[in-house]
Amino acid sequence: MSNASQSESVTLRVPSDVIAEIEAIAKASDRSRSYIIVRALRTYLMNEGADILAAIKGREQIAAGEFENMDDVIADIDRIVGGKAA
Repeated sequence: MSNASQSESVTLRVPSDVIAEIEAIAKASDRSRSYIIVRALRTYLMNEGADILAAIKGREQIAAGEFENMDDVIADIDRIVGGKAA
């Protein structure tokens, strides 16, 4: 985990059932609630969060004209495989 001097305090409301699960996991793993919450957030960011960020980047690339026309891509594939489609 990151150093405490490199972190920021955040205040948020968390449903009681979620806090209960966090506390149970923290107790069972001998870790702090903060550690468990940061791990959960990092997991989210690596999965669903990464998908959202990738979509944002893709939209930015399209807006900047950085994309390929699908018909051109298919034509290139057909040319490369000699017209033999799977």
